[in-house]
Amino acid sequence: MDFIIETRDLVKRFGRFTAVDGLSLEVPSGSIYGFVGPNGAGKTTTMRMLTTLTRPSEGQAWVGGHSVLQDQRAVRRAIGYMPDEFGVYDDLRVWEYLDFFAACYDIAENERKRLVGDLLELVNLSHRREDMVDKLSRGMKQRLSLARTLAHDPQVLILDEPASGLDPAARIEIRELMVELSKMGKTIFFSTHILPDVENICTHIGIVEAGKMVMQGSMNEMKAQFQPHRELIVTVKDQEAAEKVKSVVSAMTDVIGVEILEPKGGRSRVRIDFTGDDDAVAALNQALSTAQISVLGFTEEIKDLESVFMKVTKGIVS
Repeated sequence: MDFIIETRDLVKRFGRFTAVDGLSLEVPSGSIYGFVGPNGAGKTTTMRMLTTLTRPSEGQAWVGGHSVLQDQRAVRRAIGYMPDEFGVYDDLRVWEYLDFFAACYDIAENERKRLVGDLLELVNLSHRREDMVDKLSRGMKQRLSLARTLAHDPQVLILDEPASGLDPAARIEIRELMVELSKMGKTIFFSTHILPDVENICTHIGIVEAGKMVMQGSMNEMKAQFQPHRELIVTVKDQEAAEKVKSVVSAMTDVIGVEILEPKGGRSRVRIDFTGDDDAVAALNQALSTAQISVLGFTEEIKDLESVFMKVTKGIVS
């Protein structure tokens, strides 16, 4: 697999405090990679090393094939970096803000006007181009900051907590923008502690705690590790029906466990641990119907990312 960001045993110490402790990560090219961890886990420090703003104490890191230690200029050309703070540019108009950063990347003046217009359209700020930056809402400032990272058409976007402090609508806008940028061929590497943002858009995630990488991989790999089989919940009228469900399914192929659960809402429930595919699930459902069991509910329990995160950060790694 082609990794566009890679670190090996990355360490950063501040005096006696170790903020990043032997961290190795691999970000596939073209992915949306969520760098997940609680506050103080080392996410921002890692990003500052990847963007050449902080020098590692030990270890190696590469972005776009360029070493952050030996080829800092090439790394900076390959990335668009959005820090967790917007910065102070209150005396600029929106279009001037983007024009300023485009000029910093040596983009010719006759090209910048078109570029600024395209970027404002991408982040839906064309109607605010003449406004002063300090008049924008936090959500608009985040979108403007994201537009700024694209001025030099980088391969990789490194975004530090892009949805932090935003209201739900603004968070959705930022998420949609990241998906759109991924479709344009950008690799998105962003840090967050907001798990729904990760679950909704990420192809890959890495979970970090106390400066260490706890686990990483594709979303499907992560969930499969903690839910190796399917869990079906059958809701029926009473205990007698629940016993009948257990009797019918216990001997079926792909059923590896059956348990009658505590009643809920006055109804009995049966959990079936199942390894079959969708066709096998349909066959199981049909078997209950053939046995003339009145099924009031038939659902599949899906472990969400929050469940995975809580298990991993408590050290329960299989």
